Amino acid sequence: MFRSVFVSAALLVSAPAFADLKVGYVDLQRALTEVHEGIAAKAKLKAELDKRKTEFEQEQNKLRSDKEVLDKQGPMMSEEVRNQKFAELQKRLFDLTQKAEKLQMEMAQSEQKELKKIFEKMDPIIAGFAQRDGLTMMFEKTDSGLVYAPASLDYTNELVRTYNDKYPKAGGAPAKDKKDGAAPKTEAPKKDAPAAAAK
Repeated sequence: MFRSVFVSAALLVSAPAFADLKVGYVDLQRALTEVHEGIAAKAKLKAELDKRKTEFEQEQNKLRSDKEVLDKQGPMMSEEVRNQKFAELQKRLFDLTQKAEKLQMEMAQSEQKELKKIFEKMDPIIAGFAQRDGLTMMFEKTDSGLVYAPASLDYTNELVRTYNDKYPKAGGAPAKDKKDGAAPKTEAPKKDAPAAAAK
């Protein structure tokens, strides 16, 4: 009883605060795939992955070929030599498996490193939008668990445009006429990006 009264009173007191609440959101994953640096980073990572993958497949094919040779010649070898050859193949297989796991981990770390650089540059731009438009909070569409919001609150398109203006080259060098952390005075975010339920 007393608890219900207290909760109701708390809601009534906080109601004016909610009336002044202004929020927006950005889809960082989509922005990452559309900014020039994100596209360049993805291409760079893919090229490195393809190169390492080709090297790995060559070693894998050599191991498979050597095993086929051993399977054919094995019966003509002494048991000691056959066991030694088999042990060598087993070790190479183990080393190759370890190499694959290391490659996967290194590529994941490289991806995180590239993404972190871009996200750190996006943070002050997003903060600039919030300050300019008097937003109380700015959400990330996916990580925040956002299930619905009108497209009018979506700043993703403006984030992409501003980022590409501020960092026009894939190398990420800031444009000389822009100040760090200050979002340029642009039009309100376009309404062409409907908000979808977060997966």
